[in-house]
Amino acid sequence: MYLSRFLSIHALWVTVSSVMQPFPLVWGHYDVCKTQIYTDEGKVWDYMACQPESMDMTKYLKVKLDPPDITCGDPPETFCAMGNPYMCNNECDASTPELAHPPELMFDFEGRHPSTFWQSATWKEYPKPLQVNITLSWSKTIELTDNIIITFESGRPDQMILEKSLDYGRTWQPYQYYATDCLDAFHMDPKSVKDLSQHTVLEIICTEEYSTGYMTNSKIISFEIKDRFAFFAGPRLRNMASLYGQLDTTKKLRDFFTITDLRIRLLRPATGEIFVDEQHLARYFYAISDVKVQGRCKCNLHATVCVYDNSKLTCECEHNTTGPDCGKCKKNYQGRPWSPGSYLPIPKGTANTCIPSISSIGTNVCDNELLHCQNGGTCHNNVRCQCPEAYTGILCEKLRCEEAGSCGIDSGQGAPRQGCPALLLLLLLAALLGTASFLAI
Repeated sequence: MYLSRFLSIHALWVTVSSVMQPFPLVWGHYDVCKTQIYTDEGKVWDYMACQPESMDMTKYLKVKLDPPDITCGDPPETFCAMGNPYMCNNECDASTPELAHPPELMFDFEGRHPSTFWQSATWKEYPKPLQVNITLSWSKTIELTDNIIITFESGRPDQMILEKSLDYGRTWQPYQYYATDCLDAFHMDPKSVKDLSQHTVLEIICTEEYSTGYMTNSKIISFEIKDRFAFFAGPRLRNMASLYGQLDTTKKLRDFFTITDLRIRLLRPATGEIFVDEQHLARYFYAISDVKVQGRCKCNLHATVCVYDNSKLTCECEHNTTGPDCGKCKKNYQGRPWSPGSYLPIPKGTANTCIPSISSIGTNVCDNELLHCQNGGTCHNNVRCQCPEAYTGILCEKLRCEEAGSCGIDSGQGAPRQGCPALLLLLLLAALLGTASFLAI
C-alpha cells in the first residue's frame, strides 16, 4: 500500500515537472528565444524575448589614441617613479619590449606582477596642455551591464571626461565629468551618483570623488552603472523586473546605457598641488593599467548568441529577424512591420516575431520543424494550417470574431490557456500532505 501511494505521488510529480518545463527556473534572464510547449493540438513553438549574456567587452574593441604619437618611448625618455616623484631615472623605450608601454596593455590580463600599463609621454611641453583622447570602438551596439572601471598606474587625472557615442563615433555626448575642482574645471557643482534619483538618473554630473592628488592610495575611476540600476531594481538589484519594465517603456533610459563607442578624455594629469613644478616635468604623465567594460550585444531581444567573426560582433538572430542588431525582418517575413522584442510581460516578455509576407507564402506554408502555425494550429501536409475553431488566417494568427467584428468579453474566443503551474504545485503539496497523514496513522 505504501509503495502504491509513493508511485502515485511520483507520477504526479512527473506530470507537474513536464508542465513546469517551459517556465524558466530563474525568471527574467531572457536567455531562451523559444521553447516547445504542449497544447491540446500537440507540440507548438512558444516564442519569447531573449538577449545574450553579459560578457567582458574589452576582448572585442579597437583602441585609438589622439594624438597618435602620445605614447611614451618614441623617442625613449625618462620619467619619475610612481611612488617617488623626484626619483626620475625610469625609462620608457618603445623599441625594448620590457620598457615599452603600448595601448594594448590597458586590456591585457592583469594577473601577473608587476602590472602592465599604457603610458603617455611626459608633460615636457608645459605650459601647452597635456591632453589625450582614448577611443574604444566596437563597430556594434552594446548595452552596458556593469560599472566602467579605469585603473590608473599613475595618479588619477586632475581633469577627465568620459564620453559615449551611439552612432559609431560621429557624435559624442558626455557620460560624466571628473575633476579635483568641478566648479573651476567645468563650471559645475560637484555631485556623486548618490545625489541622483529615479527622476534625475539621466543627469550628467561632475564628481570629485575619484580625482585626487598625485600621492593617492586609490587608482580607480568608475562610472557607476549598477548604482543607477539600483534606483529601479533596489540596492541589491533583486527587483530586476522593475528595471526591465523601465527599460522597456522609457527609450531615453534604455539609450543612456547603450553605446557603440566610449571616449576617455584626459585633460590634465595629476599634479597633487596648486602649481606645476616646472623643474620636474617628467613627473607628470598618464598611465592606465586596466579598463573594464562589461556589457552585452544589443540584439533588440531577438537573439541569445553574439558571435565574433572577422573582427566584428554580430547577433545570431531568431524570430525571423536579421541584421547586426536583428533590426529588421528577414526577406519573405515582412507580413507586419519589424518591432523589437519586449521585456513585458514579466517573466518571458513578448517576442514580436516577424511573420511571413502574404506574397511569399507558397506551397510550404508550414513545416514540422519550424511549426509556423500559431495559436494551436497544426500543419497539414506542409501546405496549410488547420486552425482551432476560434482562429482563422493563413497562420491562424487572428481571432475569427475579429473578422466578424463580434469579439467581446462573452465571445468565448481567445488564446488557449495553459495549465496553471501554481495549481499543479498545490495539488502535489496536497498529495504529499495526504501521504504524511496516512503514514502517521
